[in-house]
Amino acid sequence: MQGLVEDFKNKYEDEISKHTEMENEFVLIKKDVDEAYMNNVELESPREGLTDEINFLRQLYEKEIRELQSLILDMSVVLSMDSSHSLDMDSIITEVKVQYEEMANHRQAEAESIYQIKYEELQTLAGKYGDDLRCTKTEISEMNRNIS
Repeated sequence: MQGLVEDFKNKYEDEISKHTEMENEFVLIKKDVDEAYMNNVELESPREGLTDEINFLRQLYEKEIRELQSLILDMSVVLSMDSSHSLDMDSIITEVKVQYEEMANHRQAEAESIYQIKYEELQTLAGKYGDDLRCTKTEISEMNRNIS
């Protein structure tokens, strides 16, 4: 009986040491999972910002296309023929090209202005979220330390 008691005692101590090892391994794995989650959260925020920026630029582009198409539809061309003068098509084409370039430059300047405003808003928002994230990380670290 004494031998059986010793065998069971040794088995019990082995199981306790295995249990302790498993608990330590669990803590390490949990730490790795927490780090992976925090990395995922850190990468998600810039991705969302870039997605918003792409959507904004896409909407801006579509709006400009619609405006240009409406300008084209609204324009009417009136030609009067003067038989005493020859029609200089090169100068007319050049003049129309200059007008369209001026309109395009104006639209581009407007788009860049809107884009800059939106970009600054996103920068401010990203800074705020970054500060919030740092505070949350600090709280999590303190809680993990308290739990330990």
